Amino acid sequence: MPLPLGHAAIGLAVQDVCFRDNSVSKRWARVLFIAVLANLPDIDVLVGLLFQGNANAYHRGPTHGLVFTLLMGFLACNAWRLWTRIPKMNFMACAVIILSHVAADFFLTSSAVSFFWPFEVHWTAGYKGWCDVISLVFLGGFRDLGIIVTCGAIMILKRVVIQMRYHAFRDSRSGQV
Repeated sequence: MPLPLGHAAIGLAVQDVCFRDNSVSKRWARVLFIAVLANLPDIDVLVGLLFQGNANAYHRGPTHGLVFTLLMGFLACNAWRLWTRIPKMNFMACAVIILSHVAADFFLTSSAVSFFWPFEVHWTAGYKGWCDVISLVFLGGFRDLGIIVTCGAIMILKRVVIQMRYHAFRDSRSGQV
């Protein structure tokens, strides 16, 4: 199961591969914003901890659905209007980054997600208290190493392909073979 670092790496890879806007200005703000968006569906873990003392009380419910993805994508793409330090990103980028979390949970875990909430609801079973969640987040990060390495390799591969295309185009324009 991807943890916060894994979800952040997946969100960054999705943004890097799918969207052209990789501006250097406010790079750290953009990276942080993408990491927050990529982990946003797990806000249900915090809600479960605060109201029930159980991280799994509401996990994989409405926040792992298409309605949440679209609503939060809309709010996120307009968040810069409230605080100028938040980078401007278009709706599609915000929604796809949030959706990357749901897709990762769907493909990389055995628990179902409530993608079509409110028509279907799947809750994660079991009990996880504060100690369990803190331990997972801070000590379980090594489990995400494979995800992080894979996402890094995808981002490097994208740059290699772009460089190869650039050199092939440049060589064809100059008449070199």
